[in-house]
Amino acid sequence: MNTREVKVQKQGWIPKKERIWVIVAIIIAASIMLWGIKGLLQLSLTTLHSRQFEHTFKGFGSNARIALFFVLAYYVFLRVIRLRMLKGQGKVKKWLSTLLRFARRWHTPAAIIAIAFIILHTVAVFMHGFKFDLNNISGMLSLLVLLPVPISGIFRYQRRDRKWHLRSGVAFAILFLIHSFL
Repeated sequence: MNTREVKVQKQGWIPKKERIWVIVAIIIAASIMLWGIKGLLQLSLTTLHSRQFEHTFKGFGSNARIALFFVLAYYVFLRVIRLRMLKGQGKVKKWLSTLLRFARRWHTPAAIIAIAFIILHTVAVFMHGFKFDLNNISGMLSLLVLLPVPISGIFRYQRRDRKWHLRSGVAFAILFLIHSFL
């Protein structure tokens, strides 16, 4: 067993420097979900099937979309910083590396909060009435593809995910964009 494997075994599931922000994000996400579900359960049946309620669940989806664009920005910055045409651009690369560090630091907390909004959006859509159309089917497919992303993200910290986090994340991003812009 080399020193890297020993270090990975000792650190726990989440690295120490990110643990506090992940815990804070979980608390915020749980608060958002409890507040949202409490509000949804207090609505009358006539309200659930009104056009006004569509704005409610679309609002949850919009909040999730904003958080997910922030989460996906990490991969965009990572890809852009590796471009060959930036080889001689020191100032641009320095600026991009600052943005990359910021996006990396907030990638996991923003993803946790986005998942809370996605769950609220899903619950509200089912309360409103699920119809078999392209928009709802693409949403369900993206939700199914989203399920392994956080699990593989935990294994990503341990370097045991074999790129499943990235692969399932890209598949989710494609389906999410289809659902989001339909």
